[in-house]
Amino acid sequence: MSQVNWQPTQTTPNLLTPSQLPRTQQQIQQTLDPLSGHPGHLTAEQEHALKEFRQILVEAGLCPTEAELANPAGSSDPRVNPGPGYNRFDDATLLRFLRARKFNLQLAKDMWAANEEWRVKFGTDEIARNFQYPEQREVDKYYPQYYHRTDKDGRPIYIEQLGKLDINKLYALTTQERQLQHLVHEYETFLGQRLPACSNAQGHLVETSCTIMDLNGAGISTFYKVKDYVSAASTIGQNNYPEVMGKFYIINAPYLFSTVWSFVKPWLDEVTVSKISILGKGFKSELVKQIPEQNLPAELGGSCKCPGGCSLSNAGPWNKK
Repeated sequence: MSQVNWQPTQTTPNLLTPSQLPRTQQQIQQTLDPLSGHPGHLTAEQEHALKEFRQILVEAGLCPTEAELANPAGSSDPRVNPGPGYNRFDDATLLRFLRARKFNLQLAKDMWAANEEWRVKFGTDEIARNFQYPEQREVDKYYPQYYHRTDKDGRPIYIEQLGKLDINKLYALTTQERQLQHLVHEYETFLGQRLPACSNAQGHLVETSCTIMDLNGAGISTFYKVKDYVSAASTIGQNNYPEVMGKFYIINAPYLFSTVWSFVKPWLDEVTVSKISILGKGFKSELVKQIPEQNLPAELGGSCKCPGGCSLSNAGPWNKK
């Protein structure tokens, strides 16, 4: 459920793109250690920033105290009890926001504060605990979006088949509001259940997903029809669930998409670009470098044929059924 959100901006003469800007100390450190800034891979400066960030959030009322987090059942803070059903104030979560803002404490605080405000307005904790999506089986026929097994690094695989979109039939079954609520529920389940299960299965911390966006059958009209949803979904992901994209494959990409990508690419930082692969019809050989063939649905070139269909199976370490 990872997104790349790009909007065209008015350019000015001599404006440098991110790829042309001087490399920061953090970027250099990340080159030396790709996991720099993640739990277990912190420099002394990053350790200090994490402690200071937590203290700043607690003092601003944006994070419960460590005592409350240690005894959630005895807490009167609704963010903890009942909360979303998992601890969203752990070091790993704080570090995601810090990495998203290059360890700039003020910018990270602003991002966190905006996220807290959004969670209250959107009712995110309630959605995390109680959202039901009975129309999912029918919705799946017209816009498949699902998690399915793991890649070779143990990350949950998220698959979205935009080319199967039938907007009229889709919105005869559900609404954009419910789609977005379902998206948020999936993000919360991803953080609270899928990642912990994958971490346990791998024996080490798993923090990101491997996304496959299938454009087979998608045209310009498809993008236009779903642009409002995609824009809203991208904003939610980028602003409130940062740093969860591990790999992002766009497959069956038409020639026009590759042309657009060549213009977009210079405006993304090199770390983001390194995670994205644009593949045409001959995508399988590249996908199986990262994804075991037996974990890849047959319709995407793999050998997996889950009973009842891969898109509704919820197959993965998080599902013991």
